[in-house]
Amino acid sequence: MVGRAWDWVRRKRPLVDCFFASPWLLVTAPGIYGGKGHIGPWEGAALIAGLLGPMALRRTLPRTTFAAVALVSFVQWAAGLDVVPANGAVLMGLYTVAAGPSFRWGLAALAVTVVGAAMATARYISDVDQFKYAFLMLAGMALGVWLLGLHMRTRRQYLRSLEERAERLERERETEVRIAMAAERARIARELHDVVAHNVSVIVVQADGAWYALEGDPARARRALEAISTTGRQALTEMRRLLGVLREGAEEAPSRAAASEPAEGAFAPQPGVDQLADLVEKVRAAGLPVEFDSEGTPPEMSQGRELTVFRIVQEALTNTLKHGGPHATARVRLRYGADALDIEVADDGRGAAAADDGRGHGLAGMRERVAVYGGHVRAGPRPGGGFEVVARIPLREEVRT
Repeated sequence: MVGRAWDWVRRKRPLVDCFFASPWLLVTAPGIYGGKGHIGPWEGAALIAGLLGPMALRRTLPRTTFAAVALVSFVQWAAGLDVVPANGAVLMGLYTVAAGPSFRWGLAALAVTVVGAAMATARYISDVDQFKYAFLMLAGMALGVWLLGLHMRTRRQYLRSLEERAERLERERETEVRIAMAAERARIARELHDVVAHNVSVIVVQADGAWYALEGDPARARRALEAISTTGRQALTEMRRLLGVLREGAEEAPSRAAASEPAEGAFAPQPGVDQLADLVEKVRAAGLPVEFDSEGTPPEMSQGRELTVFRIVQEALTNTLKHGGPHATARVRLRYGADALDIEVADDGRGAAAADDGRGHGLAGMRERVAVYGGHVRAGPRPGGGFEVVARIPLREEVRT
């Protein structure tokens, strides 16, 4: 609500400036039209319009407004008209110029105001002592208004620099995230390439076996052909995902991200669910107690899905080692359902109190991997302490959303 009101005030500058100038009108008009002054009604109307009218453009055209008000005050002095409260508009103009971006213009406005104060004091006060007192008072007021304008100018510049710094840091953070996501896509693409290459190698071997067994052992040849069919469908599916990752990476990734990590052994099978036990043992050897549970019957999964499961568990346990603390323990739980696999990796470490330099992109990499298979990931501190990563990966193509 406050933000909307402030935006409205910024958009309606002339209206707001008229509002702030209205008190001068309220204290000037009764003195002119109340019969107590020596200024006629038409002269008073012209004087009020000349002094307060430019105030509507005080922040839009600060130097022009100050020059107009100073000129009207000079004409008033030359015509011998009495000083009115609306002459305080000179101080408002001085403040606006001093608070502007140019220090020299603010200093020039101060000089004009002090000279005007001396001229007005010399014309309307003949006593020397009163002249000194009045001049010092008016000059002190002008100096105080000028200093206030300088303070606001410095404060605005400081706030503007903070806003620019925050925007720059936000842009740098977004750039780092995009680079990290592009690097993760490149790594996923390389791993899926290895999976496809391995499947193609299996197809070639099975085809050779079927050829040799075609006449002597038809049943064996039939089994080889079935394996070729199954492996070929998996290879086609993984190839489609590979092309999707490459297209997305080509649209969004910087060129240097593709070379951010050397390729792992080409045509070599990637780790999967069967290697999770070895991963858990390595983490335990590193000093982190890990409990590993698996519920349900593991169905047949493509190597790409198994690789995704392995990488999620690996990244979650690595984060626990880095940020969980010296006494943390972890639990890895896999739940195989009819249509999806649920992965839960939780620890009882520092959780939200863990130090974060803002440069880790492992969670973004998890989301990239799971999104390839139409799944989702939720990661964050646990209510009772610690951190948890929960992922859900569809196991069938028709389940993908």
